[in-house]
Amino acid sequence: MRIDICFRDRVGIAHEILAVLATRRLNVVAVEVDPPHIYIDSPELHERMLDDLRAACLQVDGVTGLQVIDVMPGVRRRLHLDTMMAVMEDPVVAVDGQARLVVANAAASAVTGLPESSLCQLMLADILDEPGLQEELLQSGFHLPSREVRLRGEPFLLDVKPVSEPELAVQTPLSRLVGAVLTFHAPSRIGGHIHALQNASVDGFDLIIGDSEQMRALKARALRMAAVDAPLLITGETGTGKELLAQACHSVSPRANAPFLELNCAALPESLAESELFGYMPGAFTGAQKGGKPGLFEMADGGTVFLDEIGEMSLYLQAKLLRFLNDGKFRRIGGDKEIRVNVRIISATHRNLHQMVREGQFREDLFYRLNVLHLDMPALRDRPDDILPLARHFIEGACTQAQKPVCRLHSSACAALLANRWPGNVRQLQNVVFRAITMSDRRTLEAQDLDWAEGSIATDQPGIADNEDWDDAMARYERRLLEQLYPHYPSSRKLAARLNTSHSMVAGKLRKYGIPHSR
Repeated sequence: MRIDICFRDRVGIAHEILAVLATRRLNVVAVEVDPPHIYIDSPELHERMLDDLRAACLQVDGVTGLQVIDVMPGVRRRLHLDTMMAVMEDPVVAVDGQARLVVANAAASAVTGLPESSLCQLMLADILDEPGLQEELLQSGFHLPSREVRLRGEPFLLDVKPVSEPELAVQTPLSRLVGAVLTFHAPSRIGGHIHALQNASVDGFDLIIGDSEQMRALKARALRMAAVDAPLLITGETGTGKELLAQACHSVSPRANAPFLELNCAALPESLAESELFGYMPGAFTGAQKGGKPGLFEMADGGTVFLDEIGEMSLYLQAKLLRFLNDGKFRRIGGDKEIRVNVRIISATHRNLHQMVREGQFREDLFYRLNVLHLDMPALRDRPDDILPLARHFIEGACTQAQKPVCRLHSSACAALLANRWPGNVRQLQNVVFRAITMSDRRTLEAQDLDWAEGSIATDQPGIADNEDWDDAMARYERRLLEQLYPHYPSSRKLAARLNTSHSMVAGKLRKYGIPHSR
């Protein structure tokens, strides 16, 4: 039985408590003293003996109570720590002050191929493929920045945490150091952490706002393609949401639990884009990290790599990417060892790749490797039914960010939004809404609150001209709105149902503006 005896600390009290058990010939197999508690494990102590033992202990000066516990605190802590180590997916080892292994978890055993009992007979240098690193750790007092190392031939990012005794005034910092805990992060695990941080809110196709006929068809097509483990090319104008569509395809694919990492090919020069994709070895070039660095392909192993604006990729990188697509293998910059990974490539571009192939700006063989599956993201002007739902969604987000009550759209603002051509697509709509929420203090957004600062063509902008009054401007909005919607709803009754207004009013407006085929 295990007991917890509470006491007021004084010299000799633990000895007196143990003497009480000794006089009763109770064998003690473990004692833990943590004032104001002393924990005792006595296998020979039984329930029927508790009352007598409690009374005897309370006779000891300073003892305040005795209760039964299920497990010794030290044992509980050790069991929890062992379980924590066992469930950790990254290899973790603890070393003493001479870099001798004293603890290793199951992941470390799996990577090295040795059981923990065998690992704890080795020095750190015995499992590291890094000559001189053990000596460097000892000389630095186990204070080293994160760096890449090889553990039995496999690359890992090493994090070192020194372990010290509690500070005592008579000790020096060197004498307090008793060892360190070393954690080895696999590139794919790092990629998983990056994915979790960047895509915490991604949830399938639910975040793609739009219930127009075009978007319903796109989502249905994308859902089928997401399940197919083949390269996917997404085309569409800038600002239509190609990246969001790529994330949605990944999140409902069989690779959903693996990383989704992205690279914007237009945002980096060729040399940096190459190192981001393929990684590099130590000393590969001036300015490289001392321990080297894994690339996106390594970190996304088992998952998806999204190459945005693939049309901006240089011909040199196109050739390297083509080789990788052929066999799933690549070499780091400065390396001679081939690395094989399993990733799906989703690419996107706003450019006409067919024309680029004809002009020699894009490799034809790469185009066909990337274009196994194809989705085309429609422009916002081609799905007018989604403009107002998107605007209301952005209004809610902008009001929350600005800590304002949620605004609503006046009919004049709705007409202005629907009449605009939106050359910048969804991104432009989001910016217009954000500016309006930022600059207006009203609870209802009207047409004059919309700031069209995106560089739209002047004739497409619904702003008021110098010689226009309110009625003229509204007439222009109405004309543009009806001209844009009529091809999609080619009758006054369908158009009235779409605009949630009367058939007679719409028919009159169609006659007023001479819209073709009005009735």
